[in-house]
Amino acid sequence: MPVILTTVETKAFSGNMWPQLKAVYPYREPIERSSMNSWDDGNFVAAAEKTGRKKLLLCGLWTETRIALPAIQALHDGYEVYVVEDWCGDVSQPGHNNAMRRVVQAGAKPVTALSGLLEWQRDWAQRDTYDAVVDLVEHHFGAYGIGVEYAYTMVHGARPTHFPEYTVPELAVAHS
Repeated sequence: MPVILTTVETKAFSGNMWPQLKAVYPYREPIERSSMNSWDDGNFVAAAEKTGRKKLLLCGLWTETRIALPAIQALHDGYEVYVVEDWCGDVSQPGHNNAMRRVVQAGAKPVTALSGLLEWQRDWAQRDTYDAVVDLVEHHFGAYGIGVEYAYTMVHGARPTHFPEYTVPELAVAHS
């Protein structure tokens, strides 16, 4: 699946992309934009067009400006838009909720990260992606991950997931 990463004025405004995200895409440079609305940036639109796809999956910070505005414009330009609601955020919950209502009213489809992942892995006999999907679910999807861990170990005889050991620091005396 093609992925387009973007940032906004990293030196003067928003800072660098999170290292955790860059670690997933170490060889992909984000498109540096000046506009909060990615659809206003010609390089972003060109990258979207270059994929040859007519479905967009959007997620990111500031749902009101960086997600809602490009989603609505992409819809008007003939794209089918999905917004990964739990991979978006805003400065307030009402701001996020209002933005999600706007994109839905405009025709975008809200999805969650888990529902999107499971739509791609509809057939659990599809072994070439099975282990990677199970790993994602076990590490990032709470109770569903626990259920998958159970099935993976009990039904398939897999070894239990190994999580790194954490050392709990000793409490420092705050005041004597």
